[in-house]
Amino acid sequence: MIWRALTHNLGWKLGSLMLAVLLWLAIVGEPEAVTTHPVPIHYRNLPRDLLIDAEALDQIRVDLRGASSKLTSSSITDMAVVLDLSSVSGPGERTFTLSEADLHVPPGVTFLRAVPSQLRLRFARLLAKDVPLQVRIAAPPPAGYRLARQEVMPGQLRIAGPEGRVLRTESAQTDAIDLSQVTTTSDIRVNTFVVDPQVHLESPPIVTVRVTVEKSGKKD
Repeated sequence: MIWRALTHNLGWKLGSLMLAVLLWLAIVGEPEAVTTHPVPIHYRNLPRDLLIDAEALDQIRVDLRGASSKLTSSSITDMAVVLDLSSVSGPGERTFTLSEADLHVPPGVTFLRAVPSQLRLRFARLLAKDVPLQVRIAAPPPAGYRLARQEVMPGQLRIAGPEGRVLRTESAQTDAIDLSQVTTTSDIRVNTFVVDPQVHLESPPIVTVRVTVEKSGKKD
């Protein structure tokens, strides 16, 4: 009876055994590899009244180990560092040590290290204020004419950004205006900007500059 049980459907049993052996060889025998892969950094849960007050890294490199079939571009392309900033309570410096918990590592892949392994971030309070607008002239009126008056509408713009940088910003500026063909009163729509890249405009960036150009001999 034992022999009959062992030999019953012998072909199927041998086939299953061979398939199991082949699968085991495929998994165990697959060469292991190590790769370095760039991954983006996503910052989340930053308190609404705070900003990152310096240029933060937007990606790092990670060293990964796993079977060659697990380290293909398609399998690790969606990896990212997700850094939770909910523990930040106020302005100042904070250092974050990166670990596997900050990454979404695919199954079958082992995280070895991150380069850099730590991120030091500086946080500042968000501040907004109104600043006057400087009109920049690229070319003066034609010969025999002068710029008699200029008016900007609106005359002030609202800016926002890290507190220290906003406090140091005294004005916004227009793009340079060419008056070489202007001989009368004209309304010129022009873009504005703030020199500090960490400070941004909250007001619409396009303003109207009304210039009055008169003949040089004419008095106001």
